[in-house]
Amino acid sequence: MIILGIGGLLGDAASAVLKDGRIAAAVEESKLVRRRVDWGGHGEIPEQSIDTCLDLAGARPEQVDAVAIARPIPDSGFHLKVRARFPASRIVLIDHHHAHAASAYFPSPFEEATVLTLDRGGDFRCGSRWRAQGTEMVLEQEHYPPDSLGELYGRVTELLGFRADVDEHKVQWLSTSGDGRFEDLFREMIGVADGAPRIDRSYFSTERLKHGGFSARFYERLGLPDGEPVPQNLRAHVAAGAQKAIEGAAIGMVRAAGGAGRNLCFAGGLGLNALLVSALERCSGYENVFVQPAAGNAGTAIGAVLDTWHRVYREQRRVPLDTLCLGPAFTAADTKQALENCKLRFRYLLTTEEVIDTAVAQLNDNKIVAWMHGRMEFGARALGNRSILASPLNPYSTENLNVYIKHREPFRKFAASVPAELCAQYFEVGANARYLSTVGRVRPEHRERFGAAVLAEDLVRVHTVKREENPLYWKLLHAAGKATGLPVLYNTSFNLFGEPLVCTPRDAVRSFYSSGIDAMFVGGFFLQK
Repeated sequence: MIILGIGGLLGDAASAVLKDGRIAAAVEESKLVRRRVDWGGHGEIPEQSIDTCLDLAGARPEQVDAVAIARPIPDSGFHLKVRARFPASRIVLIDHHHAHAASAYFPSPFEEATVLTLDRGGDFRCGSRWRAQGTEMVLEQEHYPPDSLGELYGRVTELLGFRADVDEHKVQWLSTSGDGRFEDLFREMIGVADGAPRIDRSYFSTERLKHGGFSARFYERLGLPDGEPVPQNLRAHVAAGAQKAIEGAAIGMVRAAGGAGRNLCFAGGLGLNALLVSALERCSGYENVFVQPAAGNAGTAIGAVLDTWHRVYREQRRVPLDTLCLGPAFTAADTKQALENCKLRFRYLLTTEEVIDTAVAQLNDNKIVAWMHGRMEFGARALGNRSILASPLNPYSTENLNVYIKHREPFRKFAASVPAELCAQYFEVGANARYLSTVGRVRPEHRERFGAAVLAEDLVRVHTVKREENPLYWKLLHAAGKATGLPVLYNTSFNLFGEPLVCTPRDAVRSFYSSGIDAMFVGGFFLQK
């Protein structure tokens, strides 16, 4: 059986294919077309991601049994276009938050769970709560605008001078350097009643279109002139107040679902907030928390195929999410052609051992290394296949990675990748570190060593790497440990200038030669500047 899923149609469009009971492919359109795509509700089909996913799955359009569409767009002509491409396929329409919930529960390791979804909005809803058991999900509660935690976070993003719907991750990391002086203000704005968020609209003005649309009452409580931009010295404190209040509201919502329970699943745009995920892990009262790693709109493509697999075709076998490396990979011939077309000099390393030994030598020489191997990751985070790496022993890693390569704010720290079986020696972190979906704490004896990656309160972004999930990257980490005594590498995504994660060898070449990266490994090909 072959099921094609299409999701994120109003932003972050993506496709996924489930073939014979496994997720065979998942790719965002933006990574293929190399730009952020604004679909605008006009009914465009993400053709490149559809074609790529079918190709990766070894499937032809006429072989597709069903096309599962998350976030259907009324009167857009979208369904007619899908029907024209897949005339023999069954068309299944799935509500936005239903797809979010399915994407969180069905790949989880749980046989029963409470499922929470939270985002800015989709299908006229901004959240939902479900009770799941076996292969069934029962809707218990829906949340509606304007009581949207995601919208509030977007308004704060705009208030602080960033772009709403784009830069929320910046507000998250900025918040770690703020204090609690504005937390009470945001807690006054956000209430929880009967398990649902309630936002006091008196803190907003419908007549204001700038700076998040906050009202005179809000500015008065903030202690600032009405309508003026938040000064630099207060931005982190405002971000911290909003972050902590939203964490508290989400915790209150899941506790209201019936108190402490065994398992909680979480998805939606707010599921990309690693600090919020960490708060749920620590304080929700649930023993186990699983967040869909591609928690935003793109992840609804996976939710759509899984829901169709269980609800429409009544399949009882659960489909695990064994890896997020579900995008394209490239052969040595593909890479060689791209490098030669660009008139580049390179070395071809014949064995895996030679690749790893050469990379470790570069890292030990305090070089910044681009690392592109295997299939591209699905979702917003690089997990060792499309990464930029540095040694924690490099005294200039912070300056080189953030300032000269990524050109981003110093409060946006990079992650620390570590073999999963060695993680506890250096960090305290939950299971969602497997996909960089949470944050942990560095152990006190290693605080100074990892100072460049540490956020406030010894927080650190931790990426645990399992041998069976990414054997090459796992071997690199162990080789670095053998050479230096420290099996940890700093990891940030291989992309520049706000572009999506690099996909092809040509994308990698462009980013490599447009940045201060010292060396690059694309499969067995090694390039230096």
